[in-house]
Amino acid sequence: MWAAGKQPDKDLEVLIVLGAQVRGTRVTNSLKRRLDRACAYLKEHPKTVAILSGGQGRGEDISEAFSMNDYLLECGIEQARLLMEDKSTTTWENLKFSFGLYGADFLNSDLHGKKVGIVTNDFHVCRALMMAKKQGYKKVQGVPASSNPVLFLNYLVREFFACAQTLLYYRKR
Repeated sequence: MWAAGKQPDKDLEVLIVLGAQVRGTRVTNSLKRRLDRACAYLKEHPKTVAILSGGQGRGEDISEAFSMNDYLLECGIEQARLLMEDKSTTTWENLKFSFGLYGADFLNSDLHGKKVGIVTNDFHVCRALMMAKKQGYKKVQGVPASSNPVLFLNYLVREFFACAQTLLYYRKR
């Protein structure tokens, strides 16, 4: 049940890297951890493609997706394997818009039958998977990135309440 501790399958077709705050044009620690995890997976699995999901919020000079794209290019991942979703502002939207983007624009397919990994920080994996399943993702699993150990307890408490809200508020759409 503890989704953060499970290692992902080696044959994921798609990674969805969930955005996190960007300061100006610079990735934050949480986002860097997600990107480092995505980079490692993508280097080990050259057939996997990534959807970089995150819009532009207050204090951000560029979208999270654009920042992630630049970071992964510098990491050595080819542009042809990276697709940007830059409209979302929440985890729910990250997953919803990524689902639609992949289906409409990428290989003329959809995520229903694809093996999808969601890259996010360890404390956030459970809720991201709950939301993905509520949206109709079938073969989805977490690809946990580490989080700042000093802030982990704070994140965990916050996620507990966010998971409760997800169970009560979000329904299959």
